[in-house]
Amino acid sequence: MKREVFFLIGKGGAVLFSDASQSPSQLPDSRKRWQMIWEHRDELEELSHSHPNGPLAFSREDETTMQALETALGKTLRFSVLAPTGMITKRGDVVATVEDEPWWSSLLRLASGMPFADDEPTATSKQSK
Repeated sequence: MKREVFFLIGKGGAVLFSDASQSPSQLPDSRKRWQMIWEHRDELEELSHSHPNGPLAFSREDETTMQALETALGKTLRFSVLAPTGMITKRGDVVATVEDEPWWSSLLRLASGMPFADDEPTATSKQSK
């Protein structure tokens, strides 16, 4: 089952909290998620979530949520989106493609029901079937 999943990442790449929806395209608001963000605000380094059906982009809702979080916490954070085709990050106004995904991205892929890069059929294997 594909579903959107959220990870709260702390210092050293520690996964501090995770949350999941039952939908591949939205993650409903959660009081617990907001409480965990606040509780871990001092060690918080990144907020990541999946888009198991794509796109590899931040949605308008993502953008407004990121702005609200940085305003509330009073600091610039790193945000990321993991999609079937890769991972992007945003810090401030800079959006970048992630070449070497962090260790926890495989957990986020698994929890989201996304295939790993090695699981994707190649053009050759598609033709031979």
